[in-house]
Amino acid sequence: MLRCLMPLNSIAIIKLLGGPTKVAKLLNISVPAVSMWQNGDIPYDKLVILAATLEQQSHGLITRKTLFPETYKLIWPELD
Repeated sequence: MLRCLMPLNSIAIIKLLGGPTKVAKLLNISVPAVSMWQNGDIPYDKLVILAATLEQQSHGLITRKTLFPETYKLIWPELD
């Protein structure tokens, strides 16, 4: 099984999703708000919204189960 070699941080996630402008459009928020996350963490509620898209864009290398190992069953019961 292939593993993601890139560290999974806010910068990597935003880059994988197409950059701050694309992420802002996905979430219907401002580009500066997304850009600020590159210096810290993506808010939990925003990451939940982005998780399925992230799973698709990474071709399954990053999954909702690995992003949320403790809570994925509550958020996406269809995954279990």
